[in-house]
Amino acid sequence: MRVSQMFIPTLREVPAEAEIASHKLMLRAGLMRKLASGVYSFLPLGYKTFRKVEQIIREEMDRAGAQELIMSALLPAEFYQESGRWDVFGPEMFRLKDRSGRDFCLGPTHEEIFTETVKHETRSYRSLPLTLYQIQTKYRDERRPRFGVMRSREFVMKDAYSFDRDEAGLDVSYKKMYEAYCKAFDRCGLDYIVVDADTGAMGGSGSQEFMVKSEIGEAEIAFCEACGYAANVEKAECVPDACCDCTEELSLEKVETPNVKTIEDLMKFFNFSQKKFAKTLIYKADDKVVAAMIRGDRELNETKLQNHLKCIELEMADPETVSKITGADVGFAGPVGLKAEIIVDPEVAAMKNFVIGANETGYHLKNVNIDRDFKASVVKDIRNIVEGDQCPKCQAPIKVAHGIEVGHIFKLGTKYSKALNCIYLDETGKEVPMVMGCYGIGVNRTMAAVIEQNNDENGIIWPISVAPYHVIVIPVNTTDKTQMEAAEKIYNGLKAAGVEVMLDDRDERPGVKFKDADLIGIPVRITVGKKIGDGIVEYKLRKNKEFKDLKIDEAIDEAIKEVQEGLK
Repeated sequence: MRVSQMFIPTLREVPAEAEIASHKLMLRAGLMRKLASGVYSFLPLGYKTFRKVEQIIREEMDRAGAQELIMSALLPAEFYQESGRWDVFGPEMFRLKDRSGRDFCLGPTHEEIFTETVKHETRSYRSLPLTLYQIQTKYRDERRPRFGVMRSREFVMKDAYSFDRDEAGLDVSYKKMYEAYCKAFDRCGLDYIVVDADTGAMGGSGSQEFMVKSEIGEAEIAFCEACGYAANVEKAECVPDACCDCTEELSLEKVETPNVKTIEDLMKFFNFSQKKFAKTLIYKADDKVVAAMIRGDRELNETKLQNHLKCIELEMADPETVSKITGADVGFAGPVGLKAEIIVDPEVAAMKNFVIGANETGYHLKNVNIDRDFKASVVKDIRNIVEGDQCPKCQAPIKVAHGIEVGHIFKLGTKYSKALNCIYLDETGKEVPMVMGCYGIGVNRTMAAVIEQNNDENGIIWPISVAPYHVIVIPVNTTDKTQMEAAEKIYNGLKAAGVEVMLDDRDERPGVKFKDADLIGIPVRITVGKKIGDGIVEYKLRKNKEFKDLKIDEAIDEAIKEVQEGLK
């Protein structure tokens, strides 16, 4: 394609709204434009790459035996009401009514809809296993859209659903999808890690996330270099740290602590380390108030707490609620005498003679011991794992890194098939619920993740497999007949070989053309300049700083070879 005829509105300045590399570069390189908070339009170059990512995913899904279809994005409420998720999604779900007052939503995900479809069309065990997928727009009203298409309110997802006779069949389908995901992300040129993950609103017996390591990732990954254990921090198991070496229980003391509320204040007041304190955090879990206890140096994991409580909404209690249940101001809550469910982390359960709030403003209790002074409703791992903690598998030190979730696979089991009565008849004619799996890839997010891992100070560095064009040919002087004839020869030669090539035929300064080529990240650049009189052109790969002089035919052959290698 000739650049003079292309719509590539590049920007020299970094847009003020953009915080991360992919967001900045997708705007600057003219790949997309913002319509509203969390809503973007893809422009020609961006959409070309988007379609390539989409096609890679499609090819690997087809190769794994999945069948593609397309569902509506406008979905009736009753299917989500049947499964119980109409309320679970809460304010993230875009809801609307038709002119008759019937409730609908813009699809946030399609488990219920696929289940309902298969339920009506598949009855015999002979029709299973079955895996169906679509690549379609999803809608979620994010509280805080950010980072461009990393966290947006409208996005495209490849979502697949497997239907099997039993758990053994699900294991086979799950493994096929796992392998298909690995192949797709490998082809996109991503450096990723697969981690155990929380099932969240999807439910089910287990799940894994495909994470691209990145400092801007909103997810945190705990991983062990010794044994290979890896999990999202929301899911990672915590091994209790036995920090207490005392055996004798000391007498309980009530200590006046005026204006001493935070752990830092308490450390100074008592001259103790953080590990001698237990924090009592008051939460609202749907319609009840609960207390959660963790050691003073730890952070509470709200996902673990919410999963234990099986609540839809979980939030820190407001000061008025804290005062009502404890009888004290915020900062003085404690478990002794508290009339509420008390969830205690195993580390707190192992502590002796520790300090807690006294449920009285200006006072704390010292030398507190569980069982003697208060009872736990349950002892449950509810804290965040941190770097240096023991690996739950091999006890080596854990490392923690940030990551971008690009794919997520779930073993749903019979969660949806039972709720929606999706059954099959086995060999004996008995009705059995289908065993399901769910598999999602964020197409927009995958594209952005590729940019996050492939860029420099000059712009994007696309892998060949997803680059909008493979080669750009730049004549330095478009008024020079010899240069233009050579550029046209290269351009036509590459097109004839099936290479996607751009010819920058604009009447612009060479520096502008080079900057644009680097910004939009075309993998191969062939420059036709003053040496063309000797039949020489400059050949350069975007990922390298070096360039070399080649004959015209050599440059064409080298580019074709580079593209073919990159597409393998």
